[in-house]
Amino acid sequence: MTGELTPQEAARGALRAGLPLGDGRHEGVAMTANHIHSVISTLRELDFGETPPASSYRAGQGNADATV
Repeated sequence: MTGELTPQEAARGALRAGLPLGDGRHEGVAMTANHIHSVISTLRELDFGETPPASSYRAGQGNADATV
């Protein structure tokens, strides 16, 4: 997505997905979609380096003597 989603684009997308929106909901849906897009864009910029996947985490098996 190169720009922000407009209320009209949100309405068309929802209709294509089989979820017609009431007239008063177009702007709110567009704002929410734009916010989600900005959060995902920020997450994509993070460098996780050597961070293991979450599936390898085991609660309670860390170093109990670690200093924060």
